[in-house]
Amino acid sequence: MNVTIDQNSGYCFGVEFAIQMAEDELEEVAELYCLGDIVHNSMEVQRLYNKGLRIIDREQLQELHDCKVLIRAHGEPPETYQTALKNNLELIDASCPVVLKLQNRVKHAYDSTKVKNGQIVLYGQQGHAEVIGLAGQTGNEAIVITTEEDLDKLDYTRPITLFSQTTKSTKGFYKMKELIEERVAAAKATGQQVEELDANDSICRQVSNREPQLEKFAAQHDVLVFVSGKKSSNGKALYAVCQRVNPQSYFVENAEELDMEWFKDAASVGICGATSTPMWLMQQVADAIQANQLVEA
Repeated sequence: MNVTIDQNSGYCFGVEFAIQMAEDELEEVAELYCLGDIVHNSMEVQRLYNKGLRIIDREQLQELHDCKVLIRAHGEPPETYQTALKNNLELIDASCPVVLKLQNRVKHAYDSTKVKNGQIVLYGQQGHAEVIGLAGQTGNEAIVITTEEDLDKLDYTRPITLFSQTTKSTKGFYKMKELIEERVAAAKATGQQVEELDANDSICRQVSNREPQLEKFAAQHDVLVFVSGKKSSNGKALYAVCQRVNPQSYFVENAEELDMEWFKDAASVGICGATSTPMWLMQQVADAIQANQLVEA
């Protein structure tokens, strides 16, 4: 049986950059605080914990003084930087450049549309770290939408500026855009004064390009094993792509969750993962499958 790891899977450059910054800093200090999980993968979080990376939440941040804190790739709202100044914290800022650029765009749009009583709308996951950082640029006035039901939160007689969390599905974003346009048109039909929707596709192309790449990879194998942390929204979206193309797709967090029955009649197995999945973890899963084949042989 042939076992292949998808070379297009694994960390996006933003996550890779944050982890490298953490490891570089940990060569100089015994412990380093990180605001939230550095990556949505428990195995990688544990590996870095063993090196001295300590995960804290926003409440714990308020209690820290005179030490270093890593800002992960997801970015942070302005309040975090204000707390750092107040508590004399040195921030190791590993915010992804794509996320930082989007934060600036959201802030600019918020300032521009506020005089017109406009609404900033974020297509993303409520409570996700990146969305918290983006909403913070609007004084937390942004409206977060995840499902079609959330569209009831919007006022279609007021200007709407739409952005997306960088790791959301492109297909999902354009579906939401279409649904909002339909409601804007319906409001116009009643004779109300309505401005056109200002929709901004702010999805990271390094992430969105993985969907077509993954579709090809999934179609090339009898069985697919998708490796990802259960907290990863990107992992859930990409796994859905795998399932759509290849029904023999299975989601695992690590090699311990493998069921060797999955591979009983398979001639080829593909191993792939999310933008938060380290290559070493996918290699562990591949090694476990191959080791089982040797034992059976």
